Amino acid sequence: MKHPVPKRKQSKSRSARRYKTFANGARVKLVESTPVVTCSNCGAKKRNHHVCTACGNYNAKKVIPMEKKMTKKITKVKA
Repeated sequence: MKHPVPKRKQSKSRSARRYKTFANGARVKLVESTPVVTCSNCGAKKRNHHVCTACGNYNAKKVIPMEKKMTKKITKVKA
């Protein structure tokens, strides 16, 4: 069984055009793409829909007790 083979060589500019869209998407910085808002409780900067690292509040509720210093990064909030 024979596999399909390209009839002609693809030019360098045509290949570069195909990969250019991927390169442009990779250039967007994570800082620019993530929305940063101010915490309603303490006024510190925090990521949208995340627990505030300064006071431990989320959605006007105390989620993390901040009396002791946070040692590891919290990624999920257990219900």
